[in-house]
Amino acid sequence: MSITRRKFIQMLSLAAGGAAFASLTPEALAKSLNPRNLFSFSGEGNLTLVHTTDTHAQLVPVFYREPDTNIGVGEDKGQPPHITGKAFLKYYGYRPDTPEAYAYTCDDYARLAREYGKVGGFAYMATLIKRIRAERPGKVLHIDGGDTVQGSATSLWTKGEDMVTAMNKLGCEVMTGHWEFTYGQDRLKELIKKMNFPFVAQNVNDATWGDPVFKPYVIKQVGGMAVAVIGQAFPYTPIANPRRFIPDWSFGIKDGHMQSIVDELREKKADLIVVISHNGMDVDKKMASRVKGIDVIMGGHTHDGVPRPVTVGKTLVINSGCYGKFVSRLDLQVKNRAIQSYSFRLIPVISGMIEPDPEMEKLVEDLRAPYKEKLGEVLGHTETLLYRRGNMDGTFDNLICDALTEHYDVEFALSPGFRWGGTVPAGPITTEDVYSQTAITYPNTYKSTMKGSTLKNVLEDVADNLFNPDPYMQQGGDMVRSKGLEYSLYAERPVGRRIQDLKVRGKLVEPGKEYTMAGWASMAGQSGPPVYDIVTDYIKRKKTISIHNENQTLVA
Repeated sequence: MSITRRKFIQMLSLAAGGAAFASLTPEALAKSLNPRNLFSFSGEGNLTLVHTTDTHAQLVPVFYREPDTNIGVGEDKGQPPHITGKAFLKYYGYRPDTPEAYAYTCDDYARLAREYGKVGGFAYMATLIKRIRAERPGKVLHIDGGDTVQGSATSLWTKGEDMVTAMNKLGCEVMTGHWEFTYGQDRLKELIKKMNFPFVAQNVNDATWGDPVFKPYVIKQVGGMAVAVIGQAFPYTPIANPRRFIPDWSFGIKDGHMQSIVDELREKKADLIVVISHNGMDVDKKMASRVKGIDVIMGGHTHDGVPRPVTVGKTLVINSGCYGKFVSRLDLQVKNRAIQSYSFRLIPVISGMIEPDPEMEKLVEDLRAPYKEKLGEVLGHTETLLYRRGNMDGTFDNLICDALTEHYDVEFALSPGFRWGGTVPAGPITTEDVYSQTAITYPNTYKSTMKGSTLKNVLEDVADNLFNPDPYMQQGGDMVRSKGLEYSLYAERPVGRRIQDLKVRGKLVEPGKEYTMAGWASMAGQSGPPVYDIVTDYIKRKKTISIHNENQTLVA
């Protein structure tokens, strides 16, 4: 049976005054999320950091299925964030068939989604953040990790302006970025001028002269303390996204420069040094081991919702998931420019448990109003769950590949392993659903030919990006999706030996043979129809969609 918001609010009222809850211990209440303990927190100390990241322009609540597979290699094998499903629940002490299981894993996702409903949404995030600010007046700093102004139809159509307006209203105080750069350097500068908060990045420089493009850090006075926030933008932007959007800027990890900034801030007597990072969690952990003096890294990019900080030396490393599904709260006791103690909670934003903030709800309605009819257009229906996340495959990506294969009449199709993209339960598919998977500034598709040897090398290169044991050689994302290909991937083998038994249309690939293929989101400019148009037309023609994964096998 579904649980409506009204029912949750009734439960909340009973919990606030009912004798049934009076005899329960805090430990008993905390065993599973409910409207009462969603807000509960054993606050302490003199500072609270609130962290959001990777919302990908999702203004309203969505369905978002966590990955079924997230393989770590090298030192990160079997360590957070590379734990999923039942192993995740066991590691963190959560029970199956609970709101936590729904929030943190994909186990029994379709059933739990029917029961607990959508997650995220700026009106619901605003309620949580305002509640925290009310509890901790003058002690709260809200920072955002980027991938915020891209990922939806409205953000694409407004070139990110809707999200800047929403982030201003949310009260964000510092931000860094990644997909923000795909609007182009001139548009990004325009958006930054509209932000009521600084955009920081210590690792973005003028490509010719080496001058910093953005402020590397800001110092905020919070709770009577000087809190330094250093920005770490996605270091591989010109590789993962088209270079033509940011031709004059250079990127990189630049941990040597990071160390010099940390040392400078220590000399300036900063009470706390926080890095707001878009590295990805494995890269954050390695950076924490190499750069000394960082107190907290609040990270994003790889969309990992991690319920407890990972401690590397004296640095707390935190990742806060994506799509507005979580808000991180970190309470700190800071004394003598060091963390004495802390409390942390990764708060699931289960919208049915939260009353929306009226002001933000009105703003979101106004921002979406010009596009409401188009967003809600029903294109067709799906009989199967459509999702993106997982190291190897996602059913929505398979839908994209099916559409490309049919449109171009090719032997195989490729779709990038983007980690952003909502989940569509069995039922209607809308225009908004399609754009949640495809809303990029380089959506054009293409048809080409590729030799078997080149195909093998392409797959090996993508696999090395994902499974190289050195985190500094990883760029995030999942394995490229495909239609018409079969292969086995051995994650722990060296580059060149990971992809085995590669087949096109059921036949072993011949290295010298040319195969026809289609794709989208090319690093080079393309002139084919935008992918969202092809997928939209495909769904309208098919009317009913039933998708199953291809025959790729991941061997850890």
